[in-house]
Amino acid sequence: MLSKPKILVWVWCLALALGSVTGPSAAEDNRSSRDEIALVNGSKIMRADFDREMNLASGNSPGTGQPMTDSELSEARDKVLNRLISLELLYQESQKKGIKVDDTAVDEQWATLRKRFANESEFQAVLSQMNLTETDVRSQMARSLTIQKFIEEQFVQKASVSDEETKAFYDGNQDSFKQPEQVQASHILVSVDPEKGEAQKAEARKKIGEIQQKLRGGEDFEALAKEFSQCPSSARGGDLGYFQRGQMVKPFEDVAFTLKSGEVSDVVETKFGYHLIKVVDKKPETVVAYDDVKDRLGQYLKQQKVEKEVDGYVDQLMAKASVEKFLPEKGPSTN
Repeated sequence: MLSKPKILVWVWCLALALGSVTGPSAAEDNRSSRDEIALVNGSKIMRADFDREMNLASGNSPGTGQPMTDSELSEARDKVLNRLISLELLYQESQKKGIKVDDTAVDEQWATLRKRFANESEFQAVLSQMNLTETDVRSQMARSLTIQKFIEEQFVQKASVSDEETKAFYDGNQDSFKQPEQVQASHILVSVDPEKGEAQKAEARKKIGEIQQKLRGGEDFEALAKEFSQCPSSARGGDLGYFQRGQMVKPFEDVAFTLKSGEVSDVVETKFGYHLIKVVDKKPETVVAYDDVKDRLGQYLKQQKVEKEVDGYVDQLMAKASVEKFLPEKGPSTN
Protein backbone atom coordinates (compact mmCIF):
# COMPACT_ATOMS: atom_id res chain seq x y z
CA MET A 1 0.00 0.00 0.00
CA LEU A 2 1.20 3.52 -0.69
CA SER A 3 3.17 5.01 2.16
CA LYS A 4 2.38 8.34 3.79
CA PRO A 5 3.41 11.44 1.84
CA LYS A 6 7.07 12.31 2.17
CA ILE A 7 8.18 15.39 4.06
CA LEU A 8 9.49 18.13 1.80
CA VAL A 9 13.02 17.19 0.85
CA TRP A 10 14.20 20.76 1.06
CA VAL A 11 13.33 21.29 4.71
CA TRP A 12 14.64 19.16 7.52
CA CYS A 13 14.35 19.76 11.23
CA LEU A 14 17.56 20.45 13.13
CA ALA A 15 16.10 18.44 15.97
CA LEU A 16 16.56 15.28 13.94
CA ALA A 17 20.18 16.11 13.36
CA LEU A 18 20.77 16.73 17.05
CA GLY A 19 18.97 13.53 17.95
CA SER A 20 21.20 11.52 15.60
CA VAL A 21 24.52 12.69 16.97
CA THR A 22 26.56 9.99 18.69
CA GLY A 23 29.81 11.80 19.16
CA PRO A 24 31.80 14.94 18.42
CA SER A 25 32.61 15.96 14.88
CA ALA A 26 35.59 14.09 13.52
CA ALA A 27 36.09 16.55 10.68
CA GLU A 28 38.40 18.90 12.54
CA ASP A 29 41.52 17.43 10.95
CA ASN A 30 40.23 18.04 7.43
CA ARG A 31 39.67 21.73 7.75
CA SER A 32 41.57 24.06 5.49
CA SER A 33 42.53 27.62 6.33
CA ARG A 34 39.12 28.81 5.13
CA ASP A 35 36.17 28.87 7.54
CA GLU A 36 33.66 28.74 4.72
CA ILE A 37 32.94 25.80 2.41
CA ALA A 38 31.16 27.91 -0.21
CA LEU A 39 30.05 31.42 -1.12
CA VAL A 40 26.54 31.83 -2.49
CA ASN A 41 25.93 35.29 -3.91
CA GLY A 42 28.49 36.48 -1.37
CA SER A 43 26.91 34.70 1.62
CA LYS A 44 29.06 32.16 3.42
CA ILE A 45 28.20 28.51 4.00
CA MET A 46 30.37 27.60 6.94
CA ARG A 47 32.65 24.59 6.96
CA ALA A 48 31.41 23.62 10.43
CA ASP A 49 27.84 23.25 9.09
CA PHE A 50 29.14 21.13 6.21
CA ASP A 51 31.14 18.95 8.62
CA ARG A 52 28.09 18.34 10.82
CA GLU A 53 25.98 17.35 7.84
CA MET A 54 28.73 15.06 6.54
CA ASN A 55 29.08 13.31 9.87
CA LEU A 56 25.40 12.42 9.63
CA ALA A 57 25.58 11.42 5.97
CA SER A 58 28.87 9.54 5.76
CA GLY A 59 28.47 6.69 8.23
CA ASN A 60 27.30 3.58 6.41
CA SER A 61 26.33 2.85 2.84
CA PRO A 62 22.51 2.93 2.44
CA GLY A 63 21.00 -0.53 2.29
CA THR A 64 24.21 -2.42 3.19
CA GLY A 65 25.22 -1.15 6.62
CA GLN A 66 28.86 -1.22 5.40
CA PRO A 67 31.25 1.75 5.48
CA MET A 68 30.94 3.98 2.43
CA THR A 69 33.35 3.50 -0.43
CA ASP A 70 35.45 6.44 -1.59
CA SER A 71 33.10 7.03 -4.53
CA GLU A 72 30.02 6.91 -2.28
CA LEU A 73 31.68 9.30 0.16
CA SER A 74 32.57 11.68 -2.66
CA GLU A 75 28.98 11.58 -3.91
CA ALA A 76 27.68 12.23 -0.39
CA ARG A 77 29.96 15.26 -0.04
CA ASP A 78 28.68 16.72 -3.29
CA LYS A 79 25.06 16.11 -2.28
CA VAL A 80 25.53 17.68 1.15
CA LEU A 81 27.20 20.77 -0.24
CA ASN A 82 24.64 21.18 -3.02
CA ARG A 83 21.83 20.81 -0.49
CA LEU A 84 23.33 23.52 1.71
CA ILE A 85 23.74 25.77 -1.33
CA SER A 86 20.15 25.11 -2.41
CA LEU A 87 18.84 25.97 1.04
CA GLU A 88 20.89 29.16 1.09
CA LEU A 89 19.41 30.16 -2.28
CA LEU A 90 15.88 29.49 -1.01
CA TYR A 91 16.59 31.47 2.14
CA GLN A 92 17.89 34.40 0.10
CA GLU A 93 14.72 34.34 -2.01
CA SER A 94 12.56 34.22 1.12
CA GLN A 95 14.28 37.39 2.32
CA LYS A 96 13.63 39.12 -0.98
CA LYS A 97 9.95 38.24 -0.56
CA GLY A 98 9.94 39.62 2.98
CA ILE A 99 9.14 36.25 4.58
CA LYS A 100 9.54 36.28 8.35
CA VAL A 101 8.67 33.92 11.20
CA ASP A 102 7.79 35.11 14.68
CA ASP A 103 9.51 34.08 17.89
CA THR A 104 6.53 31.96 18.92
CA ALA A 105 7.12 29.50 16.07
CA VAL A 106 10.78 29.20 17.01
CA ASP A 107 9.85 28.76 20.68
CA GLU A 108 7.49 25.90 19.80
CA GLN A 109 10.14 24.09 17.76
CA TRP A 110 12.69 24.71 20.49
CA ALA A 111 10.35 23.16 23.07
CA THR A 112 9.84 20.12 20.82
CA LEU A 113 13.60 19.70 20.49
CA ARG A 114 14.17 19.94 24.25
CA LYS A 115 11.66 17.14 24.88
CA ARG A 116 13.90 14.76 22.94
CA PHE A 117 16.42 14.82 25.78
CA ALA A 118 16.08 13.31 29.23
CA ASN A 119 17.53 16.31 31.04
CA GLU A 120 19.39 19.58 30.63
CA SER A 121 22.80 17.95 31.07
CA GLU A 122 22.22 15.56 28.19
CA PHE A 123 20.98 18.40 25.98
CA GLN A 124 23.97 20.61 26.75
CA ALA A 125 26.35 17.69 26.16
CA VAL A 126 25.00 17.18 22.65
CA LEU A 127 25.26 20.89 21.88
CA SER A 128 28.85 20.80 23.09
CA GLN A 129 29.66 17.74 20.96
CA MET A 130 28.34 19.54 17.90
CA ASN A 131 30.13 22.76 18.84
CA LEU A 132 26.80 24.60 18.88
CA THR A 133 25.26 27.16 21.19
CA GLU A 134 21.57 27.59 21.92
CA THR A 135 21.73 30.78 19.87
CA ASP A 136 23.12 28.80 16.92
CA VAL A 137 20.32 26.27 17.13
CA ARG A 138 17.55 28.85 17.44
CA SER A 139 19.00 30.78 14.53
CA GLN A 140 19.02 27.64 12.36
CA MET A 141 15.45 26.89 13.40
CA ALA A 142 14.39 30.37 12.36
CA ARG A 143 16.07 29.92 8.96
CA SER A 144 14.46 26.51 8.41
CA LEU A 145 11.03 27.80 9.37
CA THR A 146 11.48 30.78 7.06
CA ILE A 147 12.34 28.50 4.12
CA GLN A 148 9.41 26.27 4.99
CA LYS A 149 7.04 29.25 5.06
CA PHE A 150 8.42 30.48 1.74
CA ILE A 151 7.84 27.07 0.11
CA GLU A 152 4.37 26.90 1.61
CA GLU A 153 3.36 30.30 0.23
CA GLN A 154 5.09 30.06 -3.14
CA PHE A 155 4.44 26.42 -4.03
CA VAL A 156 2.27 24.39 -1.66
CA GLN A 157 -0.66 26.80 -1.58
CA LYS A 158 -0.64 27.07 -5.37
CA ALA A 159 -0.38 23.35 -6.11
CA SER A 160 -3.48 21.28 -6.76
CA VAL A 161 -4.32 17.74 -7.82
CA SER A 162 -7.52 16.88 -9.65
CA ASP A 163 -9.72 13.84 -9.01
CA GLU A 164 -8.80 12.65 -12.49
CA GLU A 165 -5.09 12.69 -11.61
CA THR A 166 -5.59 10.75 -8.40
CA LYS A 167 -7.80 8.14 -10.05
CA ALA A 168 -5.38 7.72 -12.95
CA PHE A 169 -2.50 7.16 -10.54
CA TYR A 170 -4.55 4.66 -8.51
CA ASP A 171 -5.58 2.70 -11.61
CA GLY A 172 -2.03 2.64 -12.95
CA ASN A 173 -0.36 1.54 -9.71
CA GLN A 174 -2.53 -1.23 -8.32
CA ASP A 175 0.43 -3.08 -6.81
CA SER A 176 1.05 -0.13 -4.52
CA PHE A 177 -2.39 -0.53 -2.97
CA LYS A 178 -2.38 -4.26 -2.35
CA GLN A 179 -3.08 -5.46 1.18
CA PRO A 180 -1.29 -8.83 1.57
CA GLU A 181 -2.97 -11.93 2.93
CA GLN A 182 -3.14 -11.75 6.73
CA VAL A 183 -3.69 -14.20 9.56
CA GLN A 184 -4.82 -13.53 13.10
CA ALA A 185 -3.41 -16.23 15.34
CA SER A 186 -2.92 -17.12 18.98
CA HIS A 187 -0.27 -19.46 20.30
CA ILE A 188 0.98 -21.28 23.36
CA LEU A 189 4.76 -21.28 23.69
CA VAL A 190 6.97 -23.46 25.84
CA SER A 191 10.35 -21.85 25.39
CA VAL A 192 13.67 -23.63 24.96
CA ASP A 193 17.08 -22.31 25.95
CA PRO A 194 19.61 -23.82 23.48
CA GLU A 195 22.39 -23.45 26.04
CA LYS A 196 20.69 -25.82 28.50
CA GLY A 197 21.02 -28.88 26.28
CA GLU A 198 18.86 -31.79 25.24
CA ALA A 199 17.46 -32.53 28.68
CA GLN A 200 15.74 -29.15 28.92
CA LYS A 201 14.54 -29.48 25.35
CA ALA A 202 13.01 -32.87 26.10
CA GLU A 203 11.31 -31.44 29.18
CA ALA A 204 9.83 -28.61 27.11
CA ARG A 205 8.66 -31.07 24.45
CA LYS A 206 6.95 -33.15 27.12
CA LYS A 207 5.24 -30.08 28.60
CA ILE A 208 3.85 -28.86 25.26
CA GLY A 209 2.58 -32.41 24.67
CA GLU A 210 0.70 -32.32 27.97
CA ILE A 211 -0.88 -28.98 27.04
CA GLN A 212 -1.86 -30.43 23.66
CA GLN A 213 -3.64 -33.27 25.42
CA LYS A 214 -5.59 -30.77 27.52
CA LEU A 215 -6.72 -29.05 24.33
CA ARG A 216 -7.77 -32.34 22.80
CA GLY A 217 -9.72 -33.01 26.00
CA GLY A 218 -11.78 -29.89 25.35
CA GLU A 219 -10.06 -27.29 27.52
CA ASP A 220 -10.10 -23.66 26.34
CA PHE A 221 -7.12 -22.51 24.25
CA GLU A 222 -7.15 -18.96 25.64
CA ALA A 223 -7.26 -20.17 29.24
CA LEU A 224 -4.40 -22.61 28.66
CA ALA A 225 -2.34 -19.87 26.98
CA LYS A 226 -2.81 -17.59 29.97
CA GLU A 227 -1.77 -20.38 32.33
CA PHE A 228 1.10 -22.05 30.51
CA SER A 229 2.42 -19.94 27.60
CA GLN A 230 5.89 -18.44 28.15
CA CYS A 231 5.34 -15.62 25.65
CA PRO A 232 4.30 -12.08 26.68
CA SER A 233 1.17 -12.67 24.58
CA SER A 234 -0.03 -15.04 27.31
CA ALA A 235 -1.64 -12.07 29.05
CA ARG A 236 -3.91 -11.77 25.98
CA GLY A 237 -4.67 -15.46 25.83
CA GLY A 238 -1.86 -15.95 23.33
CA ASP A 239 -3.29 -13.47 20.80
CA LEU A 240 -0.64 -12.21 18.35
CA GLY A 241 -3.01 -10.07 16.31
CA TYR A 242 -2.91 -9.95 12.52
CA PHE A 243 0.35 -10.54 10.66
CA GLN A 244 1.44 -11.10 7.08
CA ARG A 245 4.14 -13.26 5.56
CA GLY A 246 7.63 -12.25 6.57
CA GLN A 247 6.68 -11.01 10.05
CA MET A 248 7.05 -14.32 11.91
CA VAL A 249 9.79 -16.95 11.88
CA LYS A 250 9.33 -19.23 8.89
CA PRO A 251 8.29 -22.52 10.58
CA PHE A 252 5.61 -20.67 12.54
CA GLU A 253 4.45 -18.73 9.49
CA ASP A 254 4.35 -21.75 7.22
CA VAL A 255 1.95 -23.53 9.55
CA ALA A 256 -0.20 -20.50 10.41
CA PHE A 257 -0.97 -19.72 6.78
CA THR A 258 -2.02 -23.30 6.02
CA LEU A 259 -4.49 -23.63 8.91
CA LYS A 260 -8.17 -22.82 8.56
CA SER A 261 -9.94 -20.35 10.86
CA GLY A 262 -10.57 -22.01 14.24
CA GLU A 263 -8.07 -24.80 13.56
CA VAL A 264 -5.25 -25.67 16.00
CA SER A 265 -1.89 -26.94 14.80
CA ASP A 266 0.19 -29.88 15.87
CA VAL A 267 3.34 -28.99 17.83
CA VAL A 268 5.54 -26.56 15.87
CA GLU A 269 9.23 -26.15 16.67
CA THR A 270 11.04 -22.84 16.12
CA LYS A 271 14.20 -21.29 17.52
CA PHE A 272 12.08 -19.98 20.39
CA GLY A 273 10.79 -23.37 21.47
CA TYR A 274 7.59 -25.35 20.94
CA HIS A 275 4.29 -23.81 19.86
CA LEU A 276 0.66 -24.71 19.52
CA ILE A 277 -0.95 -22.32 17.04
CA LYS A 278 -4.61 -21.46 16.70
CA VAL A 279 -5.79 -19.44 13.72
CA VAL A 280 -8.53 -17.02 14.76
CA ASP A 281 -9.21 -15.29 11.44
CA LYS A 282 -7.83 -14.99 7.91
CA LYS A 283 -7.97 -12.12 5.47
CA PRO A 284 -7.25 -12.77 1.78
CA GLU A 285 -5.10 -10.45 -0.30
CA THR A 286 -7.12 -7.40 -1.28
CA VAL A 287 -6.65 -4.12 -3.08
CA VAL A 288 -7.42 -1.11 -0.89
CA ALA A 289 -10.48 0.71 -2.21
CA TYR A 290 -9.90 3.99 -4.03
CA ASP A 291 -12.21 5.90 -1.68
CA ASP A 292 -10.13 4.75 1.30
CA VAL A 293 -6.90 6.22 -0.08
CA LYS A 294 -8.17 9.06 -2.25
CA ASP A 295 -7.41 11.88 0.20
CA ARG A 296 -3.98 10.58 1.19
CA LEU A 297 -3.13 9.87 -2.43
CA GLY A 298 -4.06 13.43 -3.33
CA GLN A 299 -1.68 14.70 -0.65
CA TYR A 300 1.07 12.43 -1.94
CA LEU A 301 0.67 13.60 -5.54
CA LYS A 302 0.56 17.21 -4.43
CA GLN A 303 3.79 16.63 -2.52
CA GLN A 304 5.38 15.21 -5.65
CA LYS A 305 4.34 18.25 -7.66
CA VAL A 306 5.71 20.64 -5.07
CA GLU A 307 9.04 18.82 -4.87
CA LYS A 308 9.38 18.87 -8.65
CA GLU A 309 8.53 22.57 -8.81
CA VAL A 310 10.96 23.42 -6.02
CA ASP A 311 13.70 21.40 -7.73
CA GLY A 312 13.12 23.31 -10.97
CA TYR A 313 13.00 26.63 -9.14
CA VAL A 314 16.31 25.94 -7.40
CA ASP A 315 17.87 24.96 -10.73
CA GLN A 316 16.84 28.36 -12.08
CA LEU A 317 18.28 30.14 -9.06
CA MET A 318 21.50 28.15 -9.34
CA ALA A 319 21.90 29.08 -12.99
CA LYS A 320 21.77 32.78 -12.13
CA ALA A 321 23.69 32.63 -8.85
CA SER A 322 27.32 33.35 -8.13
CA VAL A 323 28.54 30.20 -6.37
CA GLU A 324 32.10 29.44 -5.28
CA LYS A 325 32.85 26.05 -3.72
CA PHE A 326 35.85 25.26 -1.53
CA LEU A 327 35.31 21.53 -1.15
CA PRO A 328 38.23 19.72 0.52
CA GLU A 329 39.87 16.79 -1.19
CA LYS A 330 38.62 14.38 1.48
CA GLY A 331 35.41 14.33 3.47
CA PRO A 332 35.26 14.07 7.24
CA SER A 333 36.08 10.75 8.81
CA THR A 334 33.47 8.95 10.86
CA ASN A 335 36.02 7.10 12.99
